[in-house]
Amino acid sequence: MPRRIYALILPLLCLTLIAEGQNRKLLVISIDGLDHRYLKDRDSLGLRIPNLRKLVDGGSWADGVVGVVPTNTWPSHITLITGARAAEHGILDNNIQTAKGSERYWYMSYLKVPTLWDAVRKAGRTTATITWPVTVGEGITYNVPEYFERRNGGGMDLKSIEAKGTPGLIAAIAQEYPSFATEWMDDRTRALATMFLLRKHQPDLTLLHFVDHDAAAHDNGPFTREANAAIEYTDELIGQILAVLPRNTVVAIVSDHGFEAAPKDLNVAALFASKKLAMAGTTVRGGYLSTTDENVVKALREAGGDAGACIGREIPRAEVDRFLPGTAAGVMFFEPAAGCFFGRGRADGPMIAEKAGEAGRHGHWPTRFRATFLLWGPGVERGRLPEMDMREAVMHFARVMGVQWPMK
Repeated sequence: MPRRIYALILPLLCLTLIAEGQNRKLLVISIDGLDHRYLKDRDSLGLRIPNLRKLVDGGSWADGVVGVVPTNTWPSHITLITGARAAEHGILDNNIQTAKGSERYWYMSYLKVPTLWDAVRKAGRTTATITWPVTVGEGITYNVPEYFERRNGGGMDLKSIEAKGTPGLIAAIAQEYPSFATEWMDDRTRALATMFLLRKHQPDLTLLHFVDHDAAAHDNGPFTREANAAIEYTDELIGQILAVLPRNTVVAIVSDHGFEAAPKDLNVAALFASKKLAMAGTTVRGGYLSTTDENVVKALREAGGDAGACIGREIPRAEVDRFLPGTAAGVMFFEPAAGCFFGRGRADGPMIAEKAGEAGRHGHWPTRFRATFLLWGPGVERGRLPEMDMREAVMHFARVMGVQWPMK
């Protein structure tokens, strides 16, 4: 369905699939890297996910979600709760360069537009976050922010989180669940924190970010035994959360991006050196590159016909205008071929190399894969939504809760 037509009928779809009325609570569970195919192909993949199956069968499920540029965790999570592109909401990637070097966009002060939690707070209602990106700061009632000084796969050191979170909250969770206060906050302890907040405080809006699947898919590749097992364990945790879900709560299952098996790195600098091309005028972003150099464009077009060159599709101008509006007419974009990623190594280095520890990748152009969107609970009719734009998710969330969106 063309996006223009879908934008016109979206309010009607919301009316049909989400009943009017009560001030419902909303629990948004983001499963990092939950490619739409995990649910669409759940039978052929043999996934043992009874709780997610229950939500799919009884809820409103979109036929895939087209993300934003870049298809990375931090900008995508903010798009989900602002309805804005990265250039609009201010979270341009996972990391930002500061005077201290490269670090995550930790702080709410980076945000340029209102968020769903702002709308909920304006309505006089309560909010909670559990390792949701860009949540260090004030304005969330019960805040267990995504913040770490050390990482262990999907785990983040709890002491760093405690230092930035709502005072006393980590200690209260540990008092209720003695096994919570381990060194690393992983998906098990994220679930415990969520269960504590749902049982003790019943926030009106709860944003939960599960991370462990993303780590497994990076290390082993998506749809592998290890990545599938991570999804199955996440499903177990979702079952525990559903068991303590307050009445009148709608559950949303979302993800930030899809995944692709891409163990090969194309060293763009080495490729350019072999063809006597200059790197000036070319930007390498992993899942795509852009260039203003006509000689580079010609060389990439020629290389695209070579099955072993790792050069994929030239991105049509209509897609550039759709995902990066305002891009100058002379900027051309290319994707890597399947199984490849663009890197920028030494000009005298190997042209194509296996990337150790990175069997799975994301950050590709948004049409390359699809993320997930699902609603389940009181007032949500069983049905299917067409493929949707990630920026539309917040409209569904606001309607579930009966809060005004966009904010005025």
